[in-house]
Amino acid sequence: MFTHILFPTDGSELSDKVAARVMELARVHGGRVTAISVIQPFPFMTLSGDSGIVAPDAEVFEGQMERAARDNVNKVAAAASAAGVPFEGLVALAPSPYQEIVAAAEKHGCDAIVMASHGRKGLNKLFLGSETQKVLAHTELPVLVLR
Repeated sequence: MFTHILFPTDGSELSDKVAARVMELARVHGGRVTAISVIQPFPFMTLSGDSGIVAPDAEVFEGQMERAARDNVNKVAAAASAAGVPFEGLVALAPSPYQEIVAAAEKHGCDAIVMASHGRKGLNKLFLGSETQKVLAHTELPVLVLR
């Protein structure tokens, strides 16, 4: 059915739970999994001079985010290894995670995307947005959404 699944992960408990299902799907169909964790760039502008304002360091922020993203991908790699599923892990830096997810699926020849959805409602959905909704709107690949 699906031979190459793209699995975006944010390292949440829900992503970890869905990773097990993704591995089972890939194993049953003799497929492989590519996991991606997308880091968004430093969200603040830094001020120069002696303004007295202490701003976070962009390099420190992005370094911490990259380590967290690699940890996310490594958790999925461990699940793939345990299931005997071929695996590739990616970490990307992009202002719009959904665009990077769609581009990675195309670039790596994936034939499906499996995503976890937190199922936010109301104002949380409005303010936080839904990367899953954006992926659904911008790809022609089948997208399986799990909770």
